[in-house]
Amino acid sequence: MLREQTGWRPSLAFLACLIAGPSIALAQPASNPAAVDPISAQYEAGIALERAGKWPEAIRHYESAVRQYPEQQAFKDRLTISRMHFDVRRRYQDTSFLRSVDTMSSPQVLDMYDEILKNLERNYVDSPAWTEVMRHGTASLEVALIEPSFVQRHLPNVPADKIEAFRQTVRFYVQDRPQGTRFDLRANASFVAGVAKQQLGLSPAATVWEYVCGAVATLDPYSRFLTGNQLDETFANIEGNFVGLGVELKAESDRLRIVSVIAGGPAEQAGLKAGDAIVAVEDNWTNKVTPDYAADLLRGSEGTYVSVVVDSIGQAQRTMRVQRRRVEVPSVENVHIQDKTDGIGYLRLTSFQKTTIRDIDQALWQLHREGMQTLILDLRGNPGGLLTAGVDLADRFLSDGRIVQTRGRNSNENFDYVAHRSGTWSVPLVVLVDEDSASASEIFAAAIYDHSRGTIVGSRTYGKGTVQGIFRMKSAHAGLCLTTAKFYSPNGRPISGSGVTPHIPVEEQTIAMRPVVDQQGVARQPAPNDMVLETAVEFVRGNARVSLRPQP
Repeated sequence: MLREQTGWRPSLAFLACLIAGPSIALAQPASNPAAVDPISAQYEAGIALERAGKWPEAIRHYESAVRQYPEQQAFKDRLTISRMHFDVRRRYQDTSFLRSVDTMSSPQVLDMYDEILKNLERNYVDSPAWTEVMRHGTASLEVALIEPSFVQRHLPNVPADKIEAFRQTVRFYVQDRPQGTRFDLRANASFVAGVAKQQLGLSPAATVWEYVCGAVATLDPYSRFLTGNQLDETFANIEGNFVGLGVELKAESDRLRIVSVIAGGPAEQAGLKAGDAIVAVEDNWTNKVTPDYAADLLRGSEGTYVSVVVDSIGQAQRTMRVQRRRVEVPSVENVHIQDKTDGIGYLRLTSFQKTTIRDIDQALWQLHREGMQTLILDLRGNPGGLLTAGVDLADRFLSDGRIVQTRGRNSNENFDYVAHRSGTWSVPLVVLVDEDSASASEIFAAAIYDHSRGTIVGSRTYGKGTVQGIFRMKSAHAGLCLTTAKFYSPNGRPISGSGVTPHIPVEEQTIAMRPVVDQQGVARQPAPNDMVLETAVEFVRGNARVSLRPQP
């Protein structure tokens, strides 16, 4: 969950043995974590994904394994390694990052490193262990030295055995140097950069960049360095609008699949539909470049055009020129009366952004005019967003009492958010959640649960009980997403790791994650085999009450 900043750990001791192996030790540890067959099978499946270089799939696999087997440290270790590989590959396909790599000098990158360390010192939720932060950076460099995208750009003519010899010994260059302060870390990064330059001819700036990115990459699952493009995208998500084509994309092995098309956006006006696949962008075929690189090519200035090759079922491939325009991203979808007889209203909330409460207010009044007597609010698949949007949503349904409390190491992160009577809706409420409901979704669900304000239906939520601040860097167009606080339910329960357990658990088989839209652009009913929604509707029918207007 994000909190805008104005003026705005796991130990990596295991990395030393995992990364230090004779070949791709990252994908071939010495032993299995346990002899239990299901765990071994999960582990081997993850290793197979690593060997194939399928880092996004490996990350998803290990995230699932960690939730299923939280006591198995080996899954957590593999998840950390997979994220580091993925981060290097993603950075070196990011045009904004590559511009910074090409234009910033080593002293400038060192200044950025110091700026990040200063933010850790002042704002991170836990006191930073500088020795571990140093290990994080060194580990990031070790991973980069076996990633083709890094090697091809910086060391194309250096023999592989020479690179490997340096990679095997790099951690020893700093192990006896002082690491007690952030100033020590800056000096150590500069020292390693000098050694890498001497032994490999590696640009000092490229070395320091790995310390920059590695400083926060393994602190926790949510803290990360943001390239210029990622920073812009983060703020676009917060604002609820961006310049682009107006599509939601899913990366597949050789194409970008269009998951949904925003109504009224340039993609819809050009004739693109959900299910279509983009197979080339500006003559770059998606089976020859990474999905991140292809998606990056879709970005551009407002009013410019991009050429795409589109593959649609039942049609020949076609080339289209689509204009980039500013697109408003709705956070509320599929607003309708699910059951007119019992007055059951339904809406789906996809994210928490600056426009969310405006959209929610409009949807609630629409449903009220259409005869809503009970509301089903669907938060399944909602990963969260702005903390204040989650608080404001809870305030719409709670008349008093605490909504959430946040606590950080920096006292500026300590807040107690409370509800207000004005504008409160008394309509009976059912909230749908699943394991992908996270962050601000969990703030809302926990508040409703603790105040007995409604009924939670579905499966246990994700368990992301932390707050991230977004900090703009002064030294370059980049940013830092940093965990600054933890949040607790009204009754003081921590959400991290435990999530919110529903009153009525339902094992999901099929979820209507997005509204089904007919050819006229009108939202139809969710899929009929949505067991969670069906369970909620049956519960409401047995507990029908009369809704009330919001109190003045």
